[in-house]
Amino acid sequence: MTFERQQIKTLEKRLKEKRRYIQVIMGPRQVGKTTMVTQLQKKIKSPQYFVSADGAIASAGFWIEQHWHIARNKFKQSGAANFVFVMDEIQKIENWSETVKLLWDEDTRNNRQIKVILLGSSRLLLQKGLTESLAGRFETTYLGHWSFSEMHKAFGWDENKFVWFGGYPGSAALIKDESRWKHYVSQSLVETSISKDILMLTRVDKPALMKRLFELGCLYSGQILSFTKILGQLQDSGNTVTLSHYLDLLDTAGLLAGIEKYASDKIRQRASSPKFLVHNTALISSQNAETYKEVHTKPEQWGRMVESAVGAHLLNHSHTDDYRIFYWRHRDNEIDFVLKKGNKIIGLEVKSGATQKLSGMNAFKKQFKPNKTFLIGTTGLSWREFLKMNPAELF
Repeated sequence: MTFERQQIKTLEKRLKEKRRYIQVIMGPRQVGKTTMVTQLQKKIKSPQYFVSADGAIASAGFWIEQHWHIARNKFKQSGAANFVFVMDEIQKIENWSETVKLLWDEDTRNNRQIKVILLGSSRLLLQKGLTESLAGRFETTYLGHWSFSEMHKAFGWDENKFVWFGGYPGSAALIKDESRWKHYVSQSLVETSISKDILMLTRVDKPALMKRLFELGCLYSGQILSFTKILGQLQDSGNTVTLSHYLDLLDTAGLLAGIEKYASDKIRQRASSPKFLVHNTALISSQNAETYKEVHTKPEQWGRMVESAVGAHLLNHSHTDDYRIFYWRHRDNEIDFVLKKGNKIIGLEVKSGATQKLSGMNAFKKQFKPNKTFLIGTTGLSWREFLKMNPAELF
């Protein structure tokens, strides 16, 4: 696949600059991080060295040292002015950031023009290492799930296919055999993300509870559900603090988020019941026993899929476009999404069906006086058009 994501142009420009920063590329599994770097390597003229920590021993800090020395030798032998060293799945090495800092600073003192790219699929562990050890030495690029525009450009999908099959490019070739596609998403993407990006790297005392939380969250994507009610459905002896922590882990793996209620009081925000939201609608449909053709003919079910697709679109862009996403509800009034960027507030209501109840939007406008409000659906701003745009343009 020759399709290139937009971020490759930014990285190419950075690597051609004289200054040295560690380039950190983070994002969920199977969104094209390694593919993008492979394409980047073909564009730049500098000699390169690529390694993956996927099979390395987690506690082996010497693994980084060993390959860093190999990169130095290759750089010296090349006689080039610059060199690019790429390490994939870096978060799998314990205390990776401390070792990287030591070697990076050593190269800086010796004026070695080795430019480093780190790839990782665990946003939580990468960000922790960056802020603790590598302050002032890195720039980040977040590579999220593929948008509708990207899937359309690469595979010719229309909006309906995107709503059901989501934004996993590696699964696109399998959609004609839907049972095979569902198995691929469940086993190769979801199970791998949970087992390798969460369970192997973070302490989880009740992995079965976290997996059940994920399944339930996908089932209720786009809906508000208290942790107390969730525990009742899960029939587990866990507590709400544990569930909240597990939801955070699922979010950092690019699977399932729990967005907070919008309120002027931050304490009330954090104490609110979460609104579940998948990062990719494929996570919903891959668990559905019904097929794309069956669900597409059922307005209520299809409407929920469309609303989740709009939510996932907002969620993925929030990581790169510097806005926060909430929901709002007060008594019988509710709007689906609230976007906040700086001091600007935008209210969004998604209505894919014929019913266009606006009482929630009116109540929200009266209480918070947002800068803008939008109705997304069959009237107002079309959900099909909304999936083609960057939500940051609304501001």
